[in-house]
Amino acid sequence: MNLQTLPNILVAAPWEAYGLMDSGHGRKLERYGPYSFIRPEPQAMWAPALETWDADGEFVPGSDEDGGGRWNFHRPVPREGWEMAWEDVRFRAMCTPFRHLAFFPDMAPQWAWMRERLSEGNDALNLFGYTGVGTLALSAAGANLVHVDASKKSVEAGKDNAILSGMSDRPIRWMVDDAAKFTAREVRRERRYDGIILDPPKYGRGPTGEIWRLEEDLPGLIADCRKLLDADSRFLVLTVYAVRMSALAIGELLAQAMADLGGKVEMGDMAVREEARGLLLPTAIFARWSKD
Repeated sequence: MNLQTLPNILVAAPWEAYGLMDSGHGRKLERYGPYSFIRPEPQAMWAPALETWDADGEFVPGSDEDGGGRWNFHRPVPREGWEMAWEDVRFRAMCTPFRHLAFFPDMAPQWAWMRERLSEGNDALNLFGYTGVGTLALSAAGANLVHVDASKKSVEAGKDNAILSGMSDRPIRWMVDDAAKFTAREVRRERRYDGIILDPPKYGRGPTGEIWRLEEDLPGLIADCRKLLDADSRFLVLTVYAVRMSALAIGELLAQAMADLGGKVEMGDMAVREEARGLLLPTAIFARWSKD
């Protein structure tokens, strides 16, 4: 059967702790709690609204396309990070060597959407879970979580964020593991989940040197994720950053994988609404399946 597929734009609006203040000329100005930062943003091809930007720090990109660069600080910023919050989740933001700040604010609409579809005691899997903000958002909704990331440092940061959020006693399994290998093992164990979220990188390495290449390995991972879902499952959310790939492509991949379960597939752009003018800055593409 063919699933209903719907093009969509998911917009992250500003909230108390975060906002996209202005953007343009290949850069963006954002506030993260009490601090503001300038970061590169190739898709901000327009002119900024403000004549000058006053920020606590700026990330200056290197000459390569793979995330090199350095932070320049104009005022003191805690190197160990500072606390922020999204709804009932507290976490530590910090200036990482990879230009981001240890979480992805444009995921907020996805977190809210998934929370609406989970009930107390549901089981959810977060692959490539990073510092665990999404994991804690779903845990706060009452779900049992399995959080998987190849980086021990990221998983430890997730555990620290759980403590900040008062969720250290929540049913969360924190796994340092290769996402594809872990998922394949879960298939062999005949496990099932009510929801799966995955945010795979373009390229990565597992904890024992496993190589991940998005275009080559994503179809197999999605096929295994399908085997962990059944007719009673609620959703699968896939987000993709920093690749030359269309939302239509990942939408069709998901639609084919989930066709026998019915429901619907949405795909499209993720964006952040700018505070200065209200324009939308695109950040990523997504596809998600749901069966409400």
